[in-house]
Amino acid sequence: METLTGAHFLWMTIFKVVLFFTLLMLMVGGLVLFERKVAGFIQDRSGPNRVGPWGLLQTMADGIKFLLKEETYPDAALTVFYLLAPMLAMVPATILFAVIPFASPLPTGWGLVHMIVADVPVGFLYVLAIGSFGVYGVVMAGWSSGSKYAFLGGMRGSAQMISYEVGLALTLVPIVLLGGGVRIPDLISLQQGFSGQGPATLGVWLFLPLGVSFFLFFITGLAETKRIPFDLPEAESELIAGYHTEYSAMKFGMFFLGEYAHMLTTAALITVFFLGGWDIPFWHGDNIRVLADGTVIGDPTWWKTVLTFLSFTIKTSLVVTVFVWIRWTLPRFRYDQLMELGWKFVIVAATAYVFVVAGSVLVLDRLGIPFGLLYAAILTGVNVVLLGLLVLVIDRGRLARGAAYTVMRRLERASRRSGAGSATVGRS
Repeated sequence: METLTGAHFLWMTIFKVVLFFTLLMLMVGGLVLFERKVAGFIQDRSGPNRVGPWGLLQTMADGIKFLLKEETYPDAALTVFYLLAPMLAMVPATILFAVIPFASPLPTGWGLVHMIVADVPVGFLYVLAIGSFGVYGVVMAGWSSGSKYAFLGGMRGSAQMISYEVGLALTLVPIVLLGGGVRIPDLISLQQGFSGQGPATLGVWLFLPLGVSFFLFFITGLAETKRIPFDLPEAESELIAGYHTEYSAMKFGMFFLGEYAHMLTTAALITVFFLGGWDIPFWHGDNIRVLADGTVIGDPTWWKTVLTFLSFTIKTSLVVTVFVWIRWTLPRFRYDQLMELGWKFVIVAATAYVFVVAGSVLVLDRLGIPFGLLYAAILTGVNVVLLGLLVLVIDRGRLARGAAYTVMRRLERASRRSGAGSATVGRS
């Protein structure tokens, strides 16, 4: 079956844009309610339970409140940039969904419809480029508000996001080394098994053969969302509300929605890059791919599209659940700890890992090991060893550490100094 062309392609693209944007907004609203329910469960309370049955309409009530609250405009604010900042915070998180495949291709009477808004050949690079735009909304909000607290929050946010974007980009380089391209649907096919049909694939999800990348990407993705323990730009105990202190009503609501949309986007990217995307585990019936020349491998059907969409949704929801769990479990870092983790741990580890993966791929190719399950099994073993060394041997609480470590080290140094001083007095 051929893919859509001409007018059918245009109308279907418009339909997909409307459909996916609507789904994204509904999922963001549902995610707000989900987090509040999970937070209530973790804290042994009910969570929202007043508006609608089981509190299901609470998110709608919050949205109406945002729309009806009074708009405020600080006298010291630069109005144009002050109004533009919430848009810049919201837009990047939403348009990233344009290159994320949600399900297997759908056969129709007009042709094969890809379940992705924009199947561009540079989808991987598009993610990195658009993701970096989020920092502009944070900086602009802090600077244009005319508030010192907001300005400090904007400065913190810009330093944090730029720092962790470097690490995030480095963690994705090994995927390119294995996949040989940057087209995102091809990265999903890489994690499926096609038994000799088309270019060779690994047949396993990439969180196994690229476990270190998965670990570091999860950390950097969580930092990019600016949520606990990485919420220093909004630390209420220090900066009131950080870079959006001076915002109210729907302008604040756009920052709020942008945070949840960004979290959902990050979870979807983790699913695509490391958890097989829409691939259903332990079943080869959904192994469907479209080659560059238009050749379709596999048997696309409408019910497979539905099943793969459910698979993608479940995986993304599980990653989001972990994000929520972390927020309501861990305390936030100090700012120096946050920057040390980014520059001294994540970036250094990701850079070294790129060289290790490149060397491993070169050795495996020289040994003539075919690209497939054995290839993936050897890389998985290498990554298990590296993760053990990284967490248990190399770091040992030096960089990824809590406040207690710093306090104990200071007490030890003070004790040694006081001991040395007493010995000197005794000798004299």
